[in-house]
Amino acid sequence: MMTTRIANTPLLSLALDRSTMVPLQMQIYDQIRDAILSGRLAPGTGLPATRTLATELGLSRNTILGAFDRLLAEGYVEGKPGSGTHVSNILPDDLLSTRGRTASQSRSSAPAGKTSQLSKMLTKGHYRRRHSAAGARAFRPGLPDLDNFPFQLWGRINARFWQHPPRLLLHSGDLGGYLPLRQSIAAYLGAVRGLRCSADQIMITSGAQQALDLIARAIIDPGDDVWVENPGYAGMRATLIAAGATIRHVPVDQNGISVNAGRKLAPDAVLAAVTPSHQFPLGVTMSLARRLELLDWADDANAWILEDDYDSEFRYGGKPLSALQGLDDAGRVIYVGTFSKVLFPSLRLGYVVVPEKLLAPFMDLRASIDDHPALALQPVLHQFFEDGHFASHIRKQRKLYAQRQDQLIQALDKSAQGLFSATSHDAGMHLVAKIDPDCTLSDQDISRRASDIGLSVPALSTYFAGDFKGRRIKQGLILGYAGLTEKEINKEVKRLVEAIV
Repeated sequence: MMTTRIANTPLLSLALDRSTMVPLQMQIYDQIRDAILSGRLAPGTGLPATRTLATELGLSRNTILGAFDRLLAEGYVEGKPGSGTHVSNILPDDLLSTRGRTASQSRSSAPAGKTSQLSKMLTKGHYRRRHSAAGARAFRPGLPDLDNFPFQLWGRINARFWQHPPRLLLHSGDLGGYLPLRQSIAAYLGAVRGLRCSADQIMITSGAQQALDLIARAIIDPGDDVWVENPGYAGMRATLIAAGATIRHVPVDQNGISVNAGRKLAPDAVLAAVTPSHQFPLGVTMSLARRLELLDWADDANAWILEDDYDSEFRYGGKPLSALQGLDDAGRVIYVGTFSKVLFPSLRLGYVVVPEKLLAPFMDLRASIDDHPALALQPVLHQFFEDGHFASHIRKQRKLYAQRQDQLIQALDKSAQGLFSATSHDAGMHLVAKIDPDCTLSDQDISRRASDIGLSVPALSTYFAGDFKGRRIKQGLILGYAGLTEKEINKEVKRLVEAIV
């Protein structure tokens, strides 16, 4: 936060916060407007020249001009920026009634201590974002490599299709999404992930998060018990809470979610949300015995299983394991996948594989939310599949990520001895680094120091929830490696170590 008193204008003091997401131009506009409305800048008071203000604040003149132009357009000031600007002598009628009050008073008529039109879920912080260093790329979990994506090829496919698109595609879309893409996905899931599904069961979504939201809306009534993995993915937990679920945090062991613990906590839960192929964040793979145990519970309890298969493509010890859905004879598993981690994050395409008995209600729900998913990129992705580029890209990235995982382990062994270390894993895009017992810092201490230098290193302990009654929560660091070159991995490990020693 920087506070600057502008020369020759004793009543104008601007405090600019460069760490916030609010643009500096908007901060300047807001503060000058507030000073006018509160009477601190009286009618006729001259404002400093834009060049002077830019110099005093260390900003470009265009930033100042933008704020002044808006104040001029809305009637707060008169004159021409650059040749003399002063507070308007006659303010708009709707502003006269606000004069003499503070900006906060003029903007809200709500009684002190009350917040209007916000849900209890929001005000209690259930939707709180997980903060990380703004724009940080180094060690960010789930960030794929983007340097080696064939964007030129993707662009040619996109241009070729949209030069002469089918006219029907421009008017409307299928509730489930572009049918040829759904057929490609069904064939891929059957061959690679062992799913038993048809294209009709696949619903294209705007990323995995929308798929989770659809499932939560379809299955959960307020107060229903839902199992979630502990530790687990905060985005999934927040979506389930938004639907009114009573979250039951079920511990994860070396075989995956503990079904015995879940039965004790909430035997009649309506849903279990799991990441069986590569548990997030611990990285364990659910054993076959545990998978069968979970399916038996769902059948006995007449419950559903949400299988989030978020990065199953990246397995380095042979062929990817078959999905839980492929073992499901009772139609209890709702499967979610995404292309954001496989291709690139802004693609925002995911899908949900819906059991046949849920298809009609899911389509009804989808129709009430949006008529169909955005179609612009679906035909492009379909052709990317059909021409073999998707499979080729996965093979290349799998080899690349395995090398980067090895490089991260070597870099930690070389630079972080006595602080933290990691061992190899046969899947995924991140590793959990264990903190050395002699290290005096907690994982959250290290995470904060990493954030201060622009690194995204989530603390493992923040993924745990519930009452631990004084027991020590497992410590560790989540280190994503897929989006970093080997050279960058070495450099950023050294920076991380330097920040904490």
